[in-house]
Amino acid sequence: MRTLLLSCLFVLCACAAHAQPQMPRPDPSVVGPEAATEAYLASVPADARARSDAYFEGGYWLILWRFLWSAAGLLVLLGSGLSARLRDLAERATRSVFLQPAIYWVGFSLFTFVFALPLSVYADFFREHQYGLSTQTFGAWIGDSLKLVALDLTIGSIAVCVFYAALRRTGRAWWLWGAGILLAFLVSAAAVAPVFIAPLFNTYTPVQAEAVREPVLAMARANGIAADTVWQMDASRQTTRISANVSGMLGTERITLNDNLLNRASTDAVLAVMGHEIGHYVLNHTYELLLWFGLLTVVGFALVARIFPLAAARRPRWGVRGVTDPAGLPLIVLLFSSYLFVITPVTNSIIRSNEFEADLFGLNAARRPDGFAEAALLLGEYRKLHPGPLEELIFFDHPSGYTRILAAMRFKAEQE
Repeated sequence: MRTLLLSCLFVLCACAAHAQPQMPRPDPSVVGPEAATEAYLASVPADARARSDAYFEGGYWLILWRFLWSAAGLLVLLGSGLSARLRDLAERATRSVFLQPAIYWVGFSLFTFVFALPLSVYADFFREHQYGLSTQTFGAWIGDSLKLVALDLTIGSIAVCVFYAALRRTGRAWWLWGAGILLAFLVSAAAVAPVFIAPLFNTYTPVQAEAVREPVLAMARANGIAADTVWQMDASRQTTRISANVSGMLGTERITLNDNLLNRASTDAVLAVMGHEIGHYVLNHTYELLLWFGLLTVVGFALVARIFPLAAARRPRWGVRGVTDPAGLPLIVLLFSSYLFVITPVTNSIIRSNEFEADLFGLNAARRPDGFAEAALLLGEYRKLHPGPLEELIFFDHPSGYTRILAAMRFKAEQE
């Protein structure tokens, strides 16, 4: 369930260095946008390209292994009868049908966390250190992971109580109401996360550097964002990655840069990144993505509603009494996560399309194409810079570095 909630969220990572690294600035009006793009890509050392490609391509397999590992855990819950025993425990603990799913959720959430932990330790800690992308000690990493578990237990308990209350009251239309409840919690999470959740993991302070703050605020105000503060988060305590975002909704919006971006990026690159992020806000991409994922969620829940009773009937030893039985939650999650896994190229393409729209908006808002190219190269520290077309279509939820730099060089050529 934790994975399902997080799957609809998105943030652009980008950047480059106040120390102003030496970057090529080819003139695309002379050599052409394609040649200028190749010149930028050629500036990245071969060993750095190979390391980035290996990291990103390994991520393709991790998508599969994470899905299979999660599916195995859910099948263990069902096949061992543990899910039914957790349901029975909840029924003995309270007579309140409304609260029983919350008690079940505690056992379900703790089991899935422990079962997923070995793969998480490898993929999210050791592998990140192997490629030089993490700055956390193991203790700090576990600490953040336990915070996520605590949030999962708290918010998930509420969500699952509401979810099953709706299932009991809506009969055969449960899948439509279930999809609506999931989306409602996603909207709520997007609204409260910047103010109440994100500060649990990082410290947020106003950006003091006037050379960065004032141009960012001016660009935001010029594009209809009534902002008076640019926030900085201490992401360097966890990662070397560079990022920024305009997050929140329904009155909780805020502009945030991470300290890696501020410490490593030239002013041109920072403004290019922020032009992109402002583009997401102005183009209403958060609401557009909610609409797209809402439609996909409804379709997914409709499929779950068709398959769930058939699967439960074929496995009576699971002890699942029906869709309103919390013991069937692993089956709902398994079916829905399988659907999400299959449509990964679709969801990636939806997000990637929005990202490219924001790229073009940012180029026009910031008018710093070389800064944008610089940011794309630095994203290439952990994203493959020049994939094949089919590879980009299936696995990339952002445009590749080549696609982004080419767009920047085309923009620059037309401005000469």
